[in-house]
Amino acid sequence: MTQSAITTTALTKRFGNFIATNAITFDVAQGEIFGFLGANGAGKTTAMRMLCGLLRPSSGEARVAGFDIYTQTEKIKQRIGYMSQKFSLYEDLTVKENIRFYGGIYGLSNRQIRDKTADLLQRLSLEQEGNMLVKALPLGWKQKLAFSIAVIHDPSIVFLDEPTGGVDPITRRQFWDLIYESAAKGVTIFVTTHYMDEAEYCNRISIMVDGKIKALDTPAALKKQYGADTMNEVFLQLARAKS
Repeated sequence: MTQSAITTTALTKRFGNFIATNAITFDVAQGEIFGFLGANGAGKTTAMRMLCGLLRPSSGEARVAGFDIYTQTEKIKQRIGYMSQKFSLYEDLTVKENIRFYGGIYGLSNRQIRDKTADLLQRLSLEQEGNMLVKALPLGWKQKLAFSIAVIHDPSIVFLDEPTGGVDPITRRQFWDLIYESAAKGVTIFVTTHYMDEAEYCNRISIMVDGKIKALDTPAALKKQYGADTMNEVFLQLARAKS
């Protein structure tokens, strides 16, 4: 049986009388690309912040990379990568300076940083842009660089929050090639997206509506269950049926 990278049981977060994440339960297998979908305000980011050890739950249980999200948040942070929806690199530093900076934060040695820098620049075809300020790079290159830096310390799980927002379809497809490469190495990918076509790229997806998981399965199984041709049709059916 495949070991779980993430497990949650009735995970809940309340802000006063408002329930942002309402008793969600799911498992994510090691090496799986798991899509976490929902409209703005559905509770996706709240759930992700709890799993990353950045927000304490109100109730429920969860383990990430084998560690408890209440008592072992620092161990979780050491084993995950994270790429936020808003671009997370330093625009007034060069490409190489960003790599060195984050490599140091992740605890890599100088030799590891040097080797990783050379490998990363080669894989992204950025050898000529290593000394360029990040703000001068096209958005698509910035996002691919941000993802590559998020996995520079070889985490077992990577959390991606709307990683392809604002880029063209060709660049989005190239970004997903990087995701597939990491998953092929056994890295677990937990990704939120509002692009329904990207749901098709995931092994399994969950769809949240008003803080609850309303559907969870493979894209093919969900389309069959709801008699839909696309994941967008599935999502619209669930959104219209919300209580």
